[in-house]
Amino acid sequence: MAIAHDYITQRGGAERVVLALHRAFPEASVYTTLYEPATTFPEFEEIDIISSPLNRLGALRHDHRKALPLLAPASSRVRIDADVVIASTTGWAHGFETTGTKIAYCHSPARYLYLQDQYLGDAGRFSPASLGVKMLTPYLRRWDQRAAKTVDTYVSNSTVVRDRIREIYGRESQLIFPPHSVDVSGPRLPLPELEDFVGLGGHLLLVSRLLPYKNVDKAIKAVAGLPLERLIIVGDGPDREALRASLPSNVRMVSGISDATLRWLYARSRALLAPSHEDFGLTVVEAAAWGKPSIALHSGGYLDTVDEGTTGRFFPRPEPDEIAAAIAASRFDVWDVQKIKAHARLFSEESFAQRLRGLVDDALGAQGGARDALV
Repeated sequence: MAIAHDYITQRGGAERVVLALHRAFPEASVYTTLYEPATTFPEFEEIDIISSPLNRLGALRHDHRKALPLLAPASSRVRIDADVVIASTTGWAHGFETTGTKIAYCHSPARYLYLQDQYLGDAGRFSPASLGVKMLTPYLRRWDQRAAKTVDTYVSNSTVVRDRIREIYGRESQLIFPPHSVDVSGPRLPLPELEDFVGLGGHLLLVSRLLPYKNVDKAIKAVAGLPLERLIIVGDGPDREALRASLPSNVRMVSGISDATLRWLYARSRALLAPSHEDFGLTVVEAAAWGKPSIALHSGGYLDTVDEGTTGRFFPRPEPDEIAAAIAASRFDVWDVQKIKAHARLFSEESFAQRLRGLVDDALGAQGGARDALV
């Protein structure tokens, strides 16, 4: 048994899923293209991680986007000798060579190939990012389609991704929601530079990678026009410095905080703000585990993870005025905290692990039947 993941260089929902996979299969090694311990979750240091030769280049570990021209050939050269491999993937791990059954847990087919308008955001047509992606797209699409054909079983993490896999790869997939791993009983550690800003709580919280399709800039503009609101953004990414330069006095941004500090921020918040185009949207489930409602974009994975009127409210488009209107209206909402927490339990790690173990057992049983038939 082995686990694969595109690259382990960030702190995000996909990396939390890999940790959950490893808790379900603790003897499995994890194969990846790039691994940077300093910028991902510390729990990975306790796992046997096998990385590709690209990992020798520190510049690529610190910014995996620079590796884009190299990731396809590097992924094709990763060889995993195991009876079953679960590949957690948004674009690369499904292309790793395997000797046994390959199960792809797909967070989404590659956004930079199939959802380029979302991926590039407001980047100009002739920006280096746009030109680089568009130049590589024909080659990478051919590689991606070939890689998809090597997958024995596809698993989708949301209904929107299930539909996307069907449309892009022509494959059916099983739907298994990723789990949340929130421990509400764990220690809470205040961040000194935020203590005065947080005060007794009641702030909005936004937890996200800082990328164009996450619409963090739109959230900042929305809150800037609501002087009675406070917003704390937790995340990192290529848009960090540009976003930081645009922060009004009622918005703060932090990166690389511990889980204990994130617990402190969740516990004292009044709601989670979720403005992005998400394939699943794990943060709204994490917020629900704390009994906190979400104010979310009516799109994508949030249609699976937010129960409108019970665990949150939607806004129709990721535009500052519509986000601001939803935030303002949410001040009059009354929530049943126990119902919100019960909703979060639908996305338990136990259920996630049980269903994946079933897929692995089925794969091993099929291999055993094939060997018996040969004998």
